[in-house]
Amino acid sequence: MSLDTILILATTAFLYNTVVFCVYWRDKQAARDGNWRVKESTLLLLAFAGGGPGAFTAQKLLRHKTRKPPFPVALPFFVVLQIAIVIVLITTPESFVAIWRSIALW
Repeated sequence: MSLDTILILATTAFLYNTVVFCVYWRDKQAARDGNWRVKESTLLLLAFAGGGPGAFTAQKLLRHKTRKPPFPVALPFFVVLQIAIVIVLITTPESFVAIWRSIALW
């Protein structure tokens, strides 16, 4: 994998996690103000779809969704899962591509 590709992926991940953090922040503000809230399923989907670090950071810094199940378990799990995927991608990119192709064939 070229350095350009790695930089593009890292920048995309950073921007996406920033957006996820902002969604959690907006939901926290809405909760305080009694306004329309973001669905919990949406918050979990954003975290699962690569936004685990942003969601987990928001949970800790904003003290948002710290006790409501399944957030205390799901967000740390998503972060660990996403870190493991990044490690596999970096250390053995050919294995990751093979796994991805086998999943895509289902």
